[in-house]
Amino acid sequence: MKLTAHPVAAQKDMAALDSVDCAILRHLQQDASLSIVSLAAKVKRSAPACLRRVERLKEVGLIRRVVALLDAKALGAGMFAVIGIVLDGSTPQAFAAFEKAAQKVSGCVACHAVSGEFDYFLLVRARGNESFNRLDAAQLLLLPGVRELRSFKVLREVLSTQAIPL
Repeated sequence: MKLTAHPVAAQKDMAALDSVDCAILRHLQQDASLSIVSLAAKVKRSAPACLRRVERLKEVGLIRRVVALLDAKALGAGMFAVIGIVLDGSTPQAFAAFEKAAQKVSGCVACHAVSGEFDYFLLVRARGNESFNRLDAAQLLLLPGVRELRSFKVLREVLSTQAIPL
């Protein structure tokens, strides 16, 4: 079973993943802090064999990085907003300038270029309404090329996951 490091090739080679690879990925998505020994026991393989598989999955880019998911509310960033952005121009330069600036927005946890009514959606965390209003006035309204900005404050997170269905 040969997997390649190129993202498009890796996508095509998803069929090359066997049930053990998929089980490893599922378990790591649930708890990336599992030791190799614990992970190996869960997928019914030896620790060295499991480690080789995990390293290969990292090498080909299917495991990009391992992070801790923090409790935003407990850390004082419980307010969540989705911000729809429409740019003035549709040039590569306008998109590049906006994307560079968006990466510097305080509390921005994601920026997605989208199709449809908006050009981008930003997902932003803030301490509360006052904090968000300051962010809106000091940073969001000053983003380059913005023609229209619509903010949607999240009332309740019904589902929030980074898990990829396998």
